[in-house]
Amino acid sequence: MAGHIQDRWYKTDPGPKGKTVKVATERHGVGLRYRARYVGPDGSEKSKSFPDKQKRRAETWLANIEADMSRGDYIAPEAGKATFEQYATQWMKTQMTDPSTRESVEMRLRLHALPHIGKRPIGSFNPTHIRLWMRILEDAGLSPAYRRGIFAHVSTVFTAAVEDRVIRANPCSARSVKAPRLDPRKVKPWSGDQVKAVRAALPERYRALVDPAAGCGLRQGEVFGLAVEDVDFLGGVVHVVRQVKLLRNRPVFAPPKGGKEREVPLPESIAFALAGHLTQYPAAEVTLPWKSLDGPPITASLIFRSPEGFSLNRNRFNDRQWRPGLRAAGIANGRDNGMHALRHFYASVLLDAGESIKALSEYLGHHDPGFTLRTYTHLMPASQTRTRAAVDAVWAVPVANDGPETAHESS
Repeated sequence: MAGHIQDRWYKTDPGPKGKTVKVATERHGVGLRYRARYVGPDGSEKSKSFPDKQKRRAETWLANIEADMSRGDYIAPEAGKATFEQYATQWMKTQMTDPSTRESVEMRLRLHALPHIGKRPIGSFNPTHIRLWMRILEDAGLSPAYRRGIFAHVSTVFTAAVEDRVIRANPCSARSVKAPRLDPRKVKPWSGDQVKAVRAALPERYRALVDPAAGCGLRQGEVFGLAVEDVDFLGGVVHVVRQVKLLRNRPVFAPPKGGKEREVPLPESIAFALAGHLTQYPAAEVTLPWKSLDGPPITASLIFRSPEGFSLNRNRFNDRQWRPGLRAAGIANGRDNGMHALRHFYASVLLDAGESIKALSEYLGHHDPGFTLRTYTHLMPASQTRTRAAVDAVWAVPVANDGPETAHESS
C-alpha cells in the first residue's frame, strides 16, 4: 500500500493492562471520516477524504495510486487544477520555434481558444468540451483551414500536458473529435497571359518582383529578401537563403520557411529581367535583425526595396501595389490570388514540361514531396496516350493484308 487510511472519527489511546482502546475524537460524526494519505514521487504528502462507510473505496483509491506509481503513470491530483489558459501560457514560454511562428500561435490561442475554453481546469476536459468549442468556431464563420490550424495548436497544448503528467489523455485525440476537414478545392494556376497582365499593371519598380516568383517559384518573403549575392547569373542558379518576415509589423531577416535553404535553376529570361531591373534600380544594402527583433544585425544587398530604401513590407505592398495591380489586370482579389499564385503558375509550367515531382518539391522548398504531389497532382499531364503508345510498342502485331494483292496470290 502506497500510504495508509486514517479514521478521523476515532483514535486509539492506551488502556488498562497495556492494551489500546478505540476512543471517539472531537470530529466524530462530523465531516468526511476516512482520509487516504500517501507520499508522492516528489516527496510531498497527498491525501483524499471519503465519507463514513466508504473505507473500501478509500482503500481502492489508494491501491490505484500505488499501481499508477509503479507503472510510471502517476498524475498528482492537483496537477489538473490549473486552467487551460494558465498551462498554455507557460507552454508558450517553452517553445523554441522561430519568433513569427510563436507570435502566430499565441495570437490564434488568444483570439479563438482562451475566450472559450481558457478558464476551464485542464484536467476537467472531455471530448464534449472540444466538440462544442469547435462548433463555436464553425458558427463564427472561420474557414476550415484556419479552424484546422487552431485545433492543431490546442491539441499540441494538451499533448504537452499529457507528457508533463498534468492530464492522462488528450481530449482532442478522442475518436469522436475530428479535425475540421479542408475544402476540397484544387489549385487553379494562372495562365501566362494573366501573369504578364499583372506584371504590366504593377508600378515599374515592382514589375520584376513577378519574375523570380513566377520563374523560380520563390515565396513573397523570399523575393523580398533576395540579394544580389544570392543570384549566380553565370551559373544560372538562385540561392534561396533568407526571407523578410514581419514580427509585430516590424521587418526581420529569417531563414526560408521551415529553415530550408535551397538552390533553384535561374532561366535566362529571368536572369535578363533581374539584370534589367538592377540597371534601373541598383541594389543597396539593408540591415535587419536576424530571426527576432533583438537578433544580431544582418546586412544584405536587396534587389527589391521601397523608394525610401527600406525592405518591403508585405502588408503595405499587398494593399498599395498588388491588389490594385490585380484589379487593373481584371483579376479578382481573394485568398487564391496573392503572390502565392505565381508559385502555382511556376509549378504548373514545370509539370506541364514533364518535370518530376521530386525536383519540383526541391525547387519549391517543400519538406515532403508527398505534399507537392497532393497539391499539384491534378496539374500533371494525362498519361493515357503515352501508356497506350508504350504498350502498343511492345505488343504490336503485324496487320494482315486482305486487299486485292492477297486475293491475287491466293488464286
